[in-house]
Amino acid sequence: MKKFVMHLVVIFVCSIMISGLLWYFFEFESENTHLLSPVPDFLTLSKNNQVRFLDLWYPVVGKVEGSGFDLNSLTAKSAIVYDLTNDKTIFDRLSSTRRPMASLTKIMTAIIAFENKKKDDRYVVTSNDLVGEDSMGLSDGEVLSFNELIYGLMLPSGNDAAETFASNFPSGRDGFIKAMNDKVKSLGLTNTHFDNPSGLQGDGVQYTTAYDLLVITRYALSNFEQFDQVVSTPEYSIPETQTHKAYDLYNETNLLTTYEGVKGVKTGYTPEAGLCLVTYLDYKGHKLIGIILNSENRRGEMKDLLDFSLKTIRIDPPIYKG
Repeated sequence: MKKFVMHLVVIFVCSIMISGLLWYFFEFESENTHLLSPVPDFLTLSKNNQVRFLDLWYPVVGKVEGSGFDLNSLTAKSAIVYDLTNDKTIFDRLSSTRRPMASLTKIMTAIIAFENKKKDDRYVVTSNDLVGEDSMGLSDGEVLSFNELIYGLMLPSGNDAAETFASNFPSGRDGFIKAMNDKVKSLGLTNTHFDNPSGLQGDGVQYTTAYDLLVITRYALSNFEQFDQVVSTPEYSIPETQTHKAYDLYNETNLLTTYEGVKGVKTGYTPEAGLCLVTYLDYKGHKLIGIILNSENRRGEMKDLLDFSLKTIRIDPPIYKG
């Protein structure tokens, strides 16, 4: 009997202690989450809505596989070529230096658009959306679908398409731009900032690095099958409907039709950024992403870098059709 009572006493005391510890933990945690949590704010859903779509990837650029490229012939201020198949950097030139990105911004614009599609699939164009020289040719009051607008964003690099996506965001243009910057943080990147969805310099200071663009581009290619399809399309026709006119769109991405295996992705240019290019290559079982920032000859220099990279991994480059 005494043993039984003793057991009850021990159980009772332990129950009180455990209850007390649990109460202390939850009360303390609720008031001091920032002290206990090892997760930084940019990876916390309550602080960053873009963590809904989390895909962290940290390519290693410390060791470069290729050697022997004539750097004196390269005008690009920054460049990187990464072998996704072997998870290795083949070429690197100042890939962590911040630079303007021009219309390469639209890769992130596409990501936010993909992750926040409107349920009614109606994107209304306003007069405020009609900015910049590069456009798909939208008119005030037209209504397009997501599919139509994404081709207008990526093929002719439509600033009007970028702004239309932003103005149709649930929290408006400012909310769209905030989502772009939150997405960068959710990818673990610290050297990219957006002030608008098009890449024009007029709205403020926009910058990125070749490294950050590598991560951003790989995210888009890995998570959205339609993104791959769109950026690899040389031309696309949109028939007239009751809500908009007809469009004939042509892809501006260099090398898409002249270098076998190139699947797009995006060109960019402003006087501040120079000639920029992000290229995705899928050739003979190897997938590469090449990025050039502030070049005087992005087409020729990307062709040379792709040739060099393929030779580095012992693959004969295709015959150039340019």
